[in-house]
Amino acid sequence: MKPDCKFCKMKSPAAELLKPDEIDTLEQNCAQVKFSKGETIFREGTFATNIVYLRAGLVKIHMKGPIGEKILRLNKAPAYLGLPTTFGDRVNHYSATAITESEVCFISLDAFKNFIYSNGNFAYEIIMDLCRSELADFQRFTNLSQKQLPGRIAELLLCFSNHLFKSNAFELPLSITELANFVSASRESVSRQFSELSRLGIIELTHDKKLTILRKDMLDKISTNG
Repeated sequence: MKPDCKFCKMKSPAAELLKPDEIDTLEQNCAQVKFSKGETIFREGTFATNIVYLRAGLVKIHMKGPIGEKILRLNKAPAYLGLPTTFGDRVNHYSATAITESEVCFISLDAFKNFIYSNGNFAYEIIMDLCRSELADFQRFTNLSQKQLPGRIAELLLCFSNHLFKSNAFELPLSITELANFVSASRESVSRQFSELSRLGIIELTHDKKLTILRKDMLDKISTNG
């Protein structure tokens, strides 16, 4: 699908800083593609030939490990996917898979590089975006290594509520198995934690994965105490 970058309401903060002629160049070097839930957007080990911009939807970033795949991050639109790989190696070091129906813009790498070379404000915003992502990852990995499982589950649910969905009621975007992968625990342990949170009246979870946080203060306390 040919994009209409001039009037797009989902432009990144960096793209908002492009000049009119650069927006024209972006339109000529961009293709918009829709992905269904479960579809792979790009795969680990393949060549990274485009900049990938998540215009709408929710995506999981995952990487192969010694004994299986590990979910590294969830990205909600709007967001760039895979910038470190694209600029650092040209081979994807991880995969991106749509968790919900998603829309992605594939941008020519050469055009994107030219924006960086010629537009300092654009380049600065891209650097800031990378820095924010890296700091968030550092914080999450530190918490993951130092908190007990109840604290890790509580932190994840608060992240879903406060950042991904901005609501106390939402559909869990991952299966119990994927959640266990994300917090580095067994499926059985995570399932028990959800049962305990439900028993205590802190959350309500239905069979169709609809979750409601009933006692956010208690969830905050569990997350803080780890």
